[in-house]
This record gives sequence, C-alpha cells and structure tokens, in this order.
Amino acid sequence: MRAILYTSALGLFTALSACGDTTGEQVAFGAGAGAVGSALLGGHLLTGAAVGTAANLIYCKENPGRC
Repeated sequence: MRAILYTSALGLFTALSACGDTTGEQVAFGAGAGAVGSALLGGHLLTGAAVGTAANLIYCKENPGRC
C-alpha cells in the first residue's frame, strides 16, 4: 500500500513540477503540488508547499525550455 502511495505522489510531482510560464505561476503550481504530495504522505502541508515551490522554481530556472 505504501508503494502505491509513493508512486502516486511521485507521479503528481512529475506532472505538476514543470508547469508555469511566469514566476507567480511556478510558485503556485509548485506549492500546490508540494502541499498535495505532503498530504498524501501524511506530512506537514506548509513544509510540502515550501519544498514544492523551491523545487519548481529551481527546475524552471535550470531548464527554461521545459517549463
């Protein structure tokens, strides 16, 4: 059961992590993906949102052609 949960969370992160044309959209999508993923894994929502935001911003700055 735990493997299905982790796989679902990873799929969610992958689907939403590279979204957003502007910095504001990247922050919103990253925070949303992080919060939902954290909720699925039973973690703290604010921490998940912060990690998701940072991950999405870094990814989009490092790979501008993929965002």
